[in-house]
Amino acid sequence: MRQSVHAKRMARNNKRHKGVPKLNLVSLMDIFTILVFFLLVNSSDVEVLQSNKDIKLPESIAEKKPEETLVVTVTTDALLVGGRKVADLAAIERDKASEITPLKEELEYLAKRKPYADKEAEEAGRDVTIMGDKTIPYNLLKKIMTTCAKADYRNISLAVSQVPDEAVADSPAEGG
Repeated sequence: MRQSVHAKRMARNNKRHKGVPKLNLVSLMDIFTILVFFLLVNSSDVEVLQSNKDIKLPESIAEKKPEETLVVTVTTDALLVGGRKVADLAAIERDKASEITPLKEELEYLAKRKPYADKEAEEAGRDVTIMGDKTIPYNLLKKIMTTCAKADYRNISLAVSQVPDEAVADSPAEGG
């Protein structure tokens, strides 16, 4: 029996392609290489607070990582809560009260928007981080902390720049 030209061509192609199919691993290796670099870059455990160029944070050897909390920022001329201006420092310094009314109102407003999850969280209080220049007068810092505490933000943290232990050990001792 004679085969047609078409049948002969199909038989020849089937014979040629009958071997085991090969897998090209180059593309797969490229994808995994990119994935490894992506994971290395994005898996760092460093948490950074948003900083302001005008603020020079005090230095510390604290090893505790910062937590995501509400940030009260003290700049050279204003008091900010979560990046929003709530008061001028000049007005705060003129006011002789022990607490800052605009700050308290803003903190209470933010507290109403996010109620406590349970009774334990209510007993512990809310978290807040105060970020300001290391030259902030103590009276101003005390007013801010008092206001935060009265607004039920009792877990107060102060933002600092972390320095390695060696840098502290190498610096000369201050004082007499």
